[in-house]
Amino acid sequence: MVKVTPYLEFDQEAQQLHDRVSDCKIHLTFSESAVLGYLLATPDAIVAKEALLAAGWPDRVVAATSLTQCISTLRKKLEPFTEVQLKTVARRGYQLHISPKSHVKMLAVNDAESIKEALIDVSLMVKIGGIVVALAIIAWLWYSSDYHKVIQQAGLWDASEQVDINLGGQQESLTLLAKQGDYSKHESMWQKHIAPEFNFIKGMQGFSGFALSDGNHYSLATCPDGSNDACSGENLINIAAIDKTPAGLNMIEFSELRQVMENRIRYNRLLIPKSESFADISDVVEHHYHGDVYFPVANELLVRADVSVSLVYEEPLAGNFYSSACITDQDCLTTPIKYQVRGQFVQYKQSIGELEVDVFHVKVTQKDLKKPEVVSDSAMHFYREIRKHNIRDEEMFYYRIYRDDKTAVWVVPLLGNLVAWTKYDKVAL
Repeated sequence: MVKVTPYLEFDQEAQQLHDRVSDCKIHLTFSESAVLGYLLATPDAIVAKEALLAAGWPDRVVAATSLTQCISTLRKKLEPFTEVQLKTVARRGYQLHISPKSHVKMLAVNDAESIKEALIDVSLMVKIGGIVVALAIIAWLWYSSDYHKVIQQAGLWDASEQVDINLGGQQESLTLLAKQGDYSKHESMWQKHIAPEFNFIKGMQGFSGFALSDGNHYSLATCPDGSNDACSGENLINIAAIDKTPAGLNMIEFSELRQVMENRIRYNRLLIPKSESFADISDVVEHHYHGDVYFPVANELLVRADVSVSLVYEEPLAGNFYSSACITDQDCLTTPIKYQVRGQFVQYKQSIGELEVDVFHVKVTQKDLKKPEVVSDSAMHFYREIRKHNIRDEEMFYYRIYRDDKTAVWVVPLLGNLVAWTKYDKVAL
């Protein structure tokens, strides 16, 4: 058995060629088999006609036309195998040339040895080209993957700095989450919105929290009397600035006003009763987070965003995602601006500096913006910004940067990005 190419074999004894790609056998005459065998024994050599006549017709005297006819029929049988070339060299004889590019048919070959030989036979440039193409495909798959998007998004943030904030008469140092390259993150960007002469909260003993800047908005999420390990979830204070003009927030009045606003009937309230025990629940559990974010603006009504995030896991780190925000002002002059997002999420663990965060990559399947009947001047900015996101966003990224048994701190893509300390409930559905 002679291997002509990695997929074509010649059996001179059986007088046949075996195409391993199609598993087809091509039968040869005695003379065709003898002539091909002689040529294969001396590949690329020019063989005289006399030698081929002696090989194909031993002990016989035949005319030269017999060899010509034999070569013609042999060429037709070799025609499907373009890399095997039976050439005529004028006035000298015949030459058999086998091209080294026979590896092009290797996908259909089942013989491991043939595959190995074909791969070895591939030229260096072809090997390098194949490697380059393979690497390009791998790179394209990586750069277009959801995980790479998450890494890119998390890489936009930095959490290496602290800012000192005086809130309610107490000063604490807060972890600052800011966009990379944001050079306008001086502590005054948060502090200047609180009127210093009215910065007092009765009974305030201290607080823990986070500050955030996305380059356009500056927000605080704080837990009074909270530690780095736990927060009671009571009297959470989330404040966000949407205007660089000092708001002059009176913390004495704010403490009373937010109690009134948070005790109102909530348009974004949770309707499903909480369950203390989940031992008998085998189907669906909703992880629900809820918080209030306040937006003080100089000489404007105080606006509140009633924010909710809900996760329903269908897999260990994936499932259904629900988020909603309801915007109202302190005098109820603005009927609620409601914005709801639904989609599918995948949860990833990432690091922003030394801060371990959970990133929720949400592919949006439904968005609902309910246009209010009346929008006060104080709330018009919110309606316009939310409408932009309602038109534009198809993918959203939520960050959970802190979590304990009762609360969690979220970065939500509302009006850019805002940080909010939220209460946590586990709800049976």
